[in-house]
Amino acid sequence: MQEEVSVIVENLTVKYPLTLEPAIENINFVVRRGEFIGVIGPTTAGKTTLCLCLKGLIPHMVRAEMSGRVLICGMDTRNTSVPELAKRIGFVIDDPEAQLTQLTVEEEVAFGLENLGLEPNEIRDRVRWALEVVGLSGLEDRAPIDLSGGQQQRLAIASVLAMQPEVLVLDEPTSNLDPVGKDEVFGVLQDLREKRNITIVVVEHEAERLAEFSDKILLLYNGKQLAFDSPEKVFSIKDLERIGERRPQVTELFVKLIDSAILNFDDSIPVTLDSAYNILIKELEESR
Repeated sequence: MQEEVSVIVENLTVKYPLTLEPAIENINFVVRRGEFIGVIGPTTAGKTTLCLCLKGLIPHMVRAEMSGRVLICGMDTRNTSVPELAKRIGFVIDDPEAQLTQLTVEEEVAFGLENLGLEPNEIRDRVRWALEVVGLSGLEDRAPIDLSGGQQQRLAIASVLAMQPEVLVLDEPTSNLDPVGKDEVFGVLQDLREKRNITIVVVEHEAERLAEFSDKILLLYNGKQLAFDSPEKVFSIKDLERIGERRPQVTELFVKLIDSAILNFDDSIPVTLDSAYNILIKELEESR
């Protein structure tokens, strides 16, 4: 059903000037409304280039040859301006300090809304709502620089949420955060997905968290799409480590047990602790 589709990527290929090989080549996937998609792959896989295409920065603002097409909520990024796309898709980068420019938390969230020319009352309502969603209510007068790393990233998300996008794209949003900060950001993303039905596409190296939250995972390598499937299918791919990608620890344990013939297992390899626990309990009961 077309109305339920948030993102369509068809035969997407991007080549930067003065480079011999495409940054990404023949990428194809579809994301439905409210899905959580994880994007993984080693350095030079093409993950950031993909994010730039989803946001429309390629081809409008970043010099690159682009073929194929990207549709965001039915809008072709080639034929839609970046400001118009910004009403439907938000983009959060890995370094929140590079994205935060205002003197106070409140001003930061209001900045994009003011550029849209919204009425002051609507701006106040949206700022209040966005800060409440990310758990920063009460910090309106704080300087962004005085916030913790996790709070800064949540503020960056709030600034994007205030624009009320249907799709949220995040490029390694937890790469510079400690475990507490990572938990804060993923907690917000989970709430947005479950309570607001926002479509989320996140580039991330936290295999355990992606396994827990993702509906599907897109695996890129040297600009090529190797897989777009469930976490169970993607993290079960043989020789995943060979291309520099890590599995969840519990999945790695099961792979080693199976390879060592300690465990005879034909079903999908678990990717979360809960699924591993249920499988082991079942195995124990059947062995009695």
